[in-house]
Amino acid sequence: MYEVTVEAGFSSGHYLRNYKGKCENPHGHNYKVRVTLAGTELDDAGLLLDFKLLKQVMRPVIDRIDHQMLNDLEPFTVLNPSAENIAKYFYDQTSEQLAGMTAGRVRIKECTIWETDTTTATYFE
Repeated sequence: MYEVTVEAGFSSGHYLRNYKGKCENPHGHNYKVRVTLAGTELDDAGLLLDFKLLKQVMRPVIDRIDHQMLNDLEPFTVLNPSAENIAKYFYDQTSEQLAGMTAGRVRIKECTIWETDTTTATYFE
């Protein structure tokens, strides 16, 4: 099994519904996202997926939420924008693009969101 990983950053605001504490108030984070891909076959160039292509897959997702209030964007108008749910959102969004790009040869292994330097949430299937 091969794995490749790319990290990127974005800044967004949010607040947590049904939460008692400071995080129920609007606030922001400088998030970091890490997407790890996995697969058993390399392409003709000997790559699981070019890092540049993985960055391109992540870019539209980041551009959509960077410098935005997450609670104002779907699916977070209903779904709480917790780190856990943001990790799943990245996983789902990048999985769709990746499946079309690699015809299923490469899959997302996991997606991790850093809300702070010391706190993360990871989603995988």
